[in-house]
Amino acid sequence: MKVVEIKKYGGPEVLEIGSREIPVLKENEVLIKVKAAGINRPDILQREGKYPPPKGASDILGLEVAGKVIEVGKKVKKIKIGDKVCALLTGGGYSEYCLAPFTQCLPIPKGLTFEEACILPETFFTIWFNLFIKNKIKKKQKILIHGGSSGIGTTAIQITKNFGLEVFTTTRSKNKSIKCKKLGADHSINVKNVDFEKLVKNKTKNEGVDVILDIVGGDYVQKNINLLKRNGILINLGWLTGSIVKINLLMVMLKRLPITGSTLRAGSLKEKEKIAKELKKYIWPLIEKKKIKPILSKTFSINNVKDAHIYMFKGMHFGKIALKF
Repeated sequence: MKVVEIKKYGGPEVLEIGSREIPVLKENEVLIKVKAAGINRPDILQREGKYPPPKGASDILGLEVAGKVIEVGKKVKKIKIGDKVCALLTGGGYSEYCLAPFTQCLPIPKGLTFEEACILPETFFTIWFNLFIKNKIKKKQKILIHGGSSGIGTTAIQITKNFGLEVFTTTRSKNKSIKCKKLGADHSINVKNVDFEKLVKNKTKNEGVDVILDIVGGDYVQKNINLLKRNGILINLGWLTGSIVKINLLMVMLKRLPITGSTLRAGSLKEKEKIAKELKKYIWPLIEKKKIKPILSKTFSINNVKDAHIYMFKGMHFGKIALKF
């Protein structure tokens, strides 16, 4: 089968098209003929040698796919050969065939292409776990979502708006800011022109927000602490501008702030099974009713995977990027 390989760490130039044997499935897995795979920030970090796959995971990049099931293990339930699914992986998505635990597979929502479906699992699992399972956000709360134009951002804006929150978001361009508003953000802030801390304080009459979802890190962290209400929650899901920061812990203590974060990849099968069941129950119907949609920025052929990584690195996308087989 055709795969994307990394023989040494580095920039997009290290990505090579190679060939491997089709993987052999375990009794709780399905074998998927991949039609499309999503590209995520962890793929970039793994390519650079900064995010190694967990023990036992495939060394091939790719954390989400969509395709057809062509083989099922003995303990697989409710999935049969020929089913069209999208799946969350711990690795192996940049290949013609991949394995996935059957509990991390979901039917492709009606009306979606393989390319649209393949960009659902990673960000939707991440957002649902962090906002609804781990931290249990509530209707009418105020949330600030940094990186609104990213896969995480576009997903979080739509989900939180549909669940009745007041949504603030940040971007780095006027065009992306406008698009975030169209997705449902109540307040979209272009940080190149506006200090988001001042604007949020002004819009909330200095009360601040209940939840902040941050993929930026760096000097955003102290501003996030300043903006959170008492008992507010800071959820860290990335560090585009740095993971090592200097903060005033006094504000954390006085406001009783939990600062948390997670990496979905290292989660247990049981944890991911719970997320999948809840997504199917609460989110998949909203996708089929077109109240929430996957935001596909651009699709690249697997043969042009280097160009896809360059496109993501330059921040040219709004939403997510897919690889097509």
